[in-house]
Amino acid sequence: MLLENQTTVTEFLLLGFPAIHNFKSLLFFIFLLLYIFTLAGNVLIIVLVSTSHQLHTPMYFFLTHLSLSDILLTTDIVPNMLYAIMAEGAVISLAGCITQYFLFSVSATAECFLLTVMSYDRYLAICNSLRYSAIMDLKLCYQLAFWCWFLGFIGTLNMVILICSFQLCNPNVIDHFFCDITPLLEHSCSDRVIVDTVVFFLGVPIIIFPFVFIIFTYVCIALTILRISSSIGRQKAFSTCSSHLTIVCTYYGTLIAKYMVPSKGQSLTVMKITSLLYTVITPLFNPIIYTLRNTEIQASLWKCMRIRIQTYFE
Repeated sequence: MLLENQTTVTEFLLLGFPAIHNFKSLLFFIFLLLYIFTLAGNVLIIVLVSTSHQLHTPMYFFLTHLSLSDILLTTDIVPNMLYAIMAEGAVISLAGCITQYFLFSVSATAECFLLTVMSYDRYLAICNSLRYSAIMDLKLCYQLAFWCWFLGFIGTLNMVILICSFQLCNPNVIDHFFCDITPLLEHSCSDRVIVDTVVFFLGVPIIIFPFVFIIFTYVCIALTILRISSSIGRQKAFSTCSSHLTIVCTYYGTLIAKYMVPSKGQSLTVMKITSLLYTVITPLFNPIIYTLRNTEIQASLWKCMRIRIQTYFE
């Protein structure tokens, strides 16, 4: 039930994609397939890394956490988005909306830090290869993974406290497909300039600082690779981090465009497309990039398939 203006909001109406309701069946089918492929791809990576001894390395350990983050992110958003598409809108309570944002932000923030940790892992492997095994041991891997998720939780908790500190007023209609921070705070009765400023500065340690660190590590990696005399050696060294670099460019590019660039003047269509990139497309690209461009993952996949086929025919 929609409440009158200037009354406290207790629920929201997520509109989804009202401009293309005539194609809602097609849109539903496409996003459902993307969601299924995303789940299948990320679960496949987790299973392969868990069962294949040759993939028990720090890089693939962090990759499993990246896949877990993608599964949590898409599962939090896509099912409700599919419902909103078919029902031409979905009503969600204020508590449900904040919960959806909380789970989304924890996974998205953790992914930022996981990509940062993975760049540090590649930095050690290439720039400090002789001490790599001694530094990046199992204990450090667990500690880094813990801090990625913990910082994601703490960073999101600050955002949730910010949301709860503002009184949200009508209209309680959100022209989006999930409860993100920007459309939520657009319903704040407080000054929008203050809200945008707070969101920007909270995003700096979550997005900008890790991104700057990743750039620094890859500058060091590039300088180290250029000093390798053999072209085969340079190609091999670069191939170990090319997949990660591709994901970093895609993920951070969309996050910076979404949260660090002023949203004033941006059309709703552009904002939704940008959101789709990091909530639907990037989680799908992660397993595709790592399986298509990673020979070790491919070797483990074919080995697993051969074992299953042999077991089936025996």
